[in-house]
Amino acid sequence: MDGFLNLYKLPDWTSHDCVAKVRRILQTKKVGHGGTLDPAAVGVLPIAIGKATRLLQYLPEGKAYRAIIRLGIQTTTDDLEGEVVYSEPVQDLTIEHIQAVIPQFIGKIIQTPPIYSAIKVDGQRLYKLARSGETSETVAVPTREVQIDQIEILKWTPGDFPEVEVQITCGGGTYIRSIARDLGTRLGTKGVLVRLERNASCGFQLANSITLEELERQQQSGIFMPVSPNLGLAHLPAITLTDESLVKCWSQGRRLAVDTLTITPSIDLNSIGYARVVFEDCCLGIGEIQQTNLGHELVPQTVLI
Repeated sequence: MDGFLNLYKLPDWTSHDCVAKVRRILQTKKVGHGGTLDPAAVGVLPIAIGKATRLLQYLPEGKAYRAIIRLGIQTTTDDLEGEVVYSEPVQDLTIEHIQAVIPQFIGKIIQTPPIYSAIKVDGQRLYKLARSGETSETVAVPTREVQIDQIEILKWTPGDFPEVEVQITCGGGTYIRSIARDLGTRLGTKGVLVRLERNASCGFQLANSITLEELERQQQSGIFMPVSPNLGLAHLPAITLTDESLVKCWSQGRRLAVDTLTITPSIDLNSIGYARVVFEDCCLGIGEIQQTNLGHELVPQTVLI
C-alpha cells in the first residue's frame, strides 16, 4: 500500500502518536507525516504510507490555520498548556488596533520559535531544555525567516482579555504560537494561542480529512484507499514514459533525454524543476529537468521501483 492519508488529528495526540496508530491500523512499518502539529492543536496532518514516505519532501509547502489568540496573557509555552507568567487586563484594545498591526506580519518575516518546540540547539530539542529549567533568556533560540501570505480577522471578542480569531495562510516552518506572542508585543501587551486548527497542509484540505477512528472503520471494512502519489503530487508536471525500455532505464537510475519523453502540461523546460515520472498512470518517482551539454535531461531524484 503506497500513497497519502489526509488525517484529521484530534487534540492530545502528538504527530508521532498518529504515525504509530496508523502503522497499527494499516499493519505497515513505512509511515511518516508531512508536518508536526502541537499536541493541543487539531486539523490536517498529511500522512505518507509505504513508498510514498520518500515523496513527502515534494508535497506543496503551503499551510493554512484558523487560530484564536487571547491578549493580555503570557505563558511559558505561548499557549494555554504552559504556566501563566503575566496577566494584565487590556479592555481598551479594539479591533482597530489589531487591524493596524496585522500588516506588519505579512510577507517574509523573522520569527523566533517558542522555547517549547522541537527545534534543536547544540544537539538538544528546545522543549527538553525548557523542561530542565532553561528559558528564552538563557538559551539562544535561533530565529528563522518564514513566509506569511495572509492574515484575515474573522472575529473580535472584546473584554478584559479580548480574543481575536484569525485565518492564517503561510509557508512551512511557521509557528502560530509565535505569531500570537508577537501580536501581543506589537500591541504593547502579551498574547497566547488559545486554539489552533490547521485547515490545509501540503495540498490536503480539511473538508476531505478523516479521523483515526474513521480510518480504522474503513480499513476493517476493506474500503480504505490512500490518496495516490499522482494525485498528491498533482501540482508537479508529469513526464510520461512511453515504453518498457524507458522504464528499465529509469529503474536503474539512468538519465533520460527529454526530447524522447512526453511532458504534461507542455511548459518551459528551463523553469520546470521537479516533475512526476509516470508509466501507465503509476508514479515511478521524481525527476529533475537539467540542462547539460547533451541538451535537456531528466535526472532521477527519487526512484520508487
